[in-house]
Amino acid sequence: MSVATLRRPTGLGRGRKERDSARIAPHELFWVALQGLRTRRLRAALSALGIAIGIGAMVAVVGVSASSQATLLATIDKLGTNLLTVTPGTTFFGANEVLPNTSVPMIEHMSAVQQASAVYQVSGATVLRTSYVPAEQTGGIGVDATGPGLLGAVSGQLASGQFLNAANENFPTVVLGAQAANTLQIQNVSGHIQVFLGGTWFNVIGVMQPVILDPNLDSTAFIGLPVAERLFQQQPNPSEIYVRANVNQVTQVSSLLAPTTDPQNPDGVQVSRPSNVLEARAAAKGQFTTLFLGLGAVALLVGAIGIANIMVISVLERRGEIGLRRALGATRRHISSQFLAESALLAALGGIAGLALGAIATWVYSLSQNEPMVVPVYVLIAAPIAGLLIGTLAGLYPASKAARLSPTEALRAS
Repeated sequence: MSVATLRRPTGLGRGRKERDSARIAPHELFWVALQGLRTRRLRAALSALGIAIGIGAMVAVVGVSASSQATLLATIDKLGTNLLTVTPGTTFFGANEVLPNTSVPMIEHMSAVQQASAVYQVSGATVLRTSYVPAEQTGGIGVDATGPGLLGAVSGQLASGQFLNAANENFPTVVLGAQAANTLQIQNVSGHIQVFLGGTWFNVIGVMQPVILDPNLDSTAFIGLPVAERLFQQQPNPSEIYVRANVNQVTQVSSLLAPTTDPQNPDGVQVSRPSNVLEARAAAKGQFTTLFLGLGAVALLVGAIGIANIMVISVLERRGEIGLRRALGATRRHISSQFLAESALLAALGGIAGLALGAIATWVYSLSQNEPMVVPVYVLIAAPIAGLLIGTLAGLYPASKAARLSPTEALRAS
């Protein structure tokens, strides 16, 4: 260890107090600390690894959570938060209420409503791939009658074919939800594909992509309301109504939907907002992030204890060096500053390495999930600073122990 970088007090008249006030310049202290770490590279690398793992875990947790939340919030913004759903409630005895057949026209007359579309559950109808499949093997596929406006109301997309329209809703045609199509092993509508629906052959004209705002629609087969009324005597009482309101008037529309839907029994109407579920899911991701950050903090604590332990051992091994430097004029402040700087530098390097590890883990996750990679700016700044602070705290005791060694004791023990 070079001692040329230390500012040795000069002059015979200077006392101990003046020597103790001598300080090492910051850049000199950095190079002295770096030289101390370079002489024990393997030990320094293993010590920094503990900090790197802790900070890397925290960076990865924050990055993965931020990437997932960004995707979810982008989806919410894309699909809109102005969708409301109206469903029948239950009576005092547990039976389902019935929405009036005038519900949809009444809702459409509200000035703040952009669009309203309903689905009508066709009870007892099953969807089978062939007529030879037993009727009880439904695969969980339900049948709903609806109109052409449903796709736009729920921000749905088609994977193949077309949706119901004014030209085909009067005929035995069906559009399959994503899960329903998967159950029936139908990927597209190329060719003449039919399913056996309620004892009648229906032509499959479309397959939908998953509906994010209402996953229940994924396991449903949709037919036109006119054909449902003709073939299955379907009553025009909605089982669920999807309402698009003006973005700035969602709350007002929500409060008026129940009495508008059923003026005689507004308490029998339930109104909900599907986007709230997605927002709650985003909030839940934030709570899990807090939990994993706590686990990362434990890893950091273990790393800090490891650095403190290594530095204490280093002090014991370098007593001869400490004694020689004290004999040549180095003060207690010089010795403590050096060991404190070594500890802080060691942890700071671990913090930088941890930042790189966490960023790589986030990138791999984002790539596998086809999500945008998001690492908050504050994480980029906080990671090395956190390492520096942890190293400083971990080095306080070893630095104090080294500074308390007297030259004669240190040289005698070496």
